[in-house]
Amino acid sequence: MPKKAGMEKWKKKRRQEYLEMKQYRYYIFCEGQQTEPQYFMGFKKLIEENPIYKDMVLIEIEPCQAETMRVIGMAEDYVKKNKIKKGQIWCVYDKDSFPPERFNGVVERAESLNKENSELQYHTAWSNECIEFWFLLHFAYYTANNHRAEYITFLNDKFKELGIGKYQKNMQDIFKILLEHGNPKLAIRYAKRIIKDGEGKTPTEIAPGTKVYELVEELAKYLPEEVRASFIEDNYRD
Repeated sequence: MPKKAGMEKWKKKRRQEYLEMKQYRYYIFCEGQQTEPQYFMGFKKLIEENPIYKDMVLIEIEPCQAETMRVIGMAEDYVKKNKIKKGQIWCVYDKDSFPPERFNGVVERAESLNKENSELQYHTAWSNECIEFWFLLHFAYYTANNHRAEYITFLNDKFKELGIGKYQKNMQDIFKILLEHGNPKLAIRYAKRIIKDGEGKTPTEIAPGTKVYELVEELAKYLPEEVRASFIEDNYRD
C-alpha cells in the first residue's frame, strides 16, 4: 500500500509540474460522447503538432454523455477533484428539446461561477438546437428555425453533393471535412451575425443560433499558420 500511495503522489506531482508548463489551458466538456469530442480533437491534434504552441497550450476534452445543466455540473466536479485553479472551462451543449430554464441556466451558472476566481473562467459554447447547426454554417447562411432533423438532412445532401458520403454523428474526420470542404471563416462570420441580430435575447430565444464559434476562435489562434488562415480574418478584430 505505501508503495502504491507513493506512486499516486508522484503522478500528481508530475501532473502539476506538467500543468505549470502550460500557459494556456482549455478544459472542454462536451455533451456528447462522439460528435463534439471528435470535432475538437481535430484542433487538439494540430495544436499539439504545432512547434510554436505545443508546449504552451493544454487542451483536455471530456465527453460527458449528459445535457445542459449536467454538463456544467460535471465540469464543476472535475475542477474540484483535480484542484484546477487556472484556465478556461468550456461547456459544449445543445438545446435539443430541453426546457428553456435548463438551457439558459448553464449561462447563468457560468456567470455566477466566474465571480469566484478571475483566473478560472467558465464559458458556454451552446447550440440551438444542435451542433449540426454550427457544421451547417460552414456551407450556408441559414436562419430558418427548423427542427434539428432538417440540419441533418442539409448536411446529408451537401456531403453527397461533395462526394464524401453521408453525414454521421460519430464521424472521426468531421473536423477535416469541414476544414477542407466547408468554409470555417464564413461559419464564424455567419454565427456572429446571428448572435448580433439576437442581441438582448436568451440562448433559447436565438433560434437557430450557436456560440461554438467563440471556442473555435480561441483554439484557432494556436493552429499552424496555414490552417489558422482558414479560420481567422486577415483584418480580424474581437
